[in-house]
Formats: sequence, structure tokens, C-alpha cells
Amino acid sequence: MTDFILNHELTIRLSAFFAIFATMAAWEVYAPRRQRLFSRLQRWTSNLGLVVLNTLVLRLLFPTAAVGMAAYADAQNWGLLHNVEIADWLKILIAVILLDLAIYLQHVMVHAVPALWRLHRVHHADPDYDLTTGARFHPIEIILSMLIKIATIAALGPPVVAVIIFEVVLNGMAMFNHGNVKLPQRIDQSLRWLVVTPDMHRVHHSIEPDETNSNFGFNLSIWDRLMGTYQEQPRLGQAGMTIGISTLQDPKLTTRLPGMLLIPFLHFKDIYAINQRTWSAKKAKETSKHEY
Repeated sequence: MTDFILNHELTIRLSAFFAIFATMAAWEVYAPRRQRLFSRLQRWTSNLGLVVLNTLVLRLLFPTAAVGMAAYADAQNWGLLHNVEIADWLKILIAVILLDLAIYLQHVMVHAVPALWRLHRVHHADPDYDLTTGARFHPIEIILSMLIKIATIAALGPPVVAVIIFEVVLNGMAMFNHGNVKLPQRIDQSLRWLVVTPDMHRVHHSIEPDETNSNFGFNLSIWDRLMGTYQEQPRLGQAGMTIGISTLQDPKLTTRLPGMLLIPFLHFKDIYAINQRTWSAKKAKETSKHEY
């Protein structure tokens, strides 16, 4: 079974990607959460162009990527999970959970380190919010992310199957929780006890710095609750909130591929990196609540 999955890893991942993409795209048309500011053609051409560029860069620099490292670690008996005697299914479950924690911590890091935030703001500069936002990252950030993932896999020693499952789930959840889709309130409130919902993660893309620095999770919602970074709703509500970065409002930079690639190298007065935020807890408590 493992050999089959390894031999067909790319097919499995691409099939899952296109199936989830088509489902989310149809859902966004049928039940959108927010009104679009820009046309799909204008944004999707650039966002998906960045996806293609990143895929080519990763395949060139890391031909076997995370799955290859998992296979190599397995052959060399590297990592924590190679030194514990537990059932294979439990190893897979633990590996997927710990890899998700690593992604959460990495996400906090790119908000906390100003140099890394310069790269990550390409993701946040999207003036609209839909499933393509979930894959909109600068190539340099994608390379750094892969290096971190490879190091994590080498230290953890997860089963190869666990890494493939995690990659499929991560890509699928990134499209889901970045979707411009409407969920009934009861379903949203129930789901977010386990996973990150679109309404939960959308808060993270608010133009308000303190809201940007909340809800870092991509898959499991427990990390934000445990780490104290959970925020239930934006102050202005899901329909009233503004998406993006206050200092990046030029569509030539935020919706066109050449401008997006330049963003990390342009200087803007920045109030978004965690160590530069000025929002106070007292002020947050005094702010009135808004329905979502």
C-alpha cells in the first residue's frame, strides 16, 4: 500500500486539489459570504499564476520534497516516531497532528519576525478573500516553508503515508478556510471546535493589525485556543470587515503577479508584525461587539 501511494503521490495530490478546487469554486458562486471587490479573472490569473510558479520552483529545487524526506528518514530510522513502539495507525495520527502544530508555529513565526513578515504580506495583501488566497504565497516564503517542513519531518520521522495525508489535508483545508462561502451559524460554531472554518480564518485577513495577528491555524482550531490567539469574530462583522493590508492598497501590487512578487522588497510603514503591534487588551475589551 505504501509503495502504491509513493508511486502515485503526485496523482493523488493533484486529483484531490482539482476536486476540492472545483467544489469550493462552485460553492463560492452558489453561496458567497462577501461581495467581491475585484473580478475573478483579474485576481485568479495572478493568484493561480503564483501557484504555478511556486510548483515549478519546488519541483526544481526539491524534486521529492516532503514525501521524499519522509521516505529517506524511514530508510535511515531517523526521528522520534521511529523510536517508539506503537501501532502504525497511531503513528500516522500523531504525525498528522504534530505536523499541523508545526505549521501553526511557523505561521506565528512569519508574523513575529519582520523580515519574514515582508514575505508573508504577499498572502495578506490580497484585497479579496477566496479559495485562491489560500495558495497565494511568495516563492521565497514557499522555499523557506519547505525547508522547515523537511527539517520537521527529519526530526519527527513520520510514516510516509502520514506526510501524504497531511499534505492533501493541508492543501484542501487551505482552500476551504479561505473560501468566500457562507456556512449556517450553528454549523460554523460546531465545526470550529475541531477545524478552522472560513469565518474563523477570515478574521486573520482583517485590515486591523490585532485581528491579523489572531487565528493562525490552517487545519485544527485547537492550537489557537491553546495558545491564546483565538478571536471569534472581527469587530465590524464578517460583511463589514475590510480585507488586506492598510499600507498595500494599489491594485497593481495586490492583484497583478509582477507587483505581488515585488511586495517583499518594497518599504512600507508597517504595523502588522507582532512585535510592532500597539493594540491593547483593554481597548479590545472596551470595543463593542458586532453581529456577524
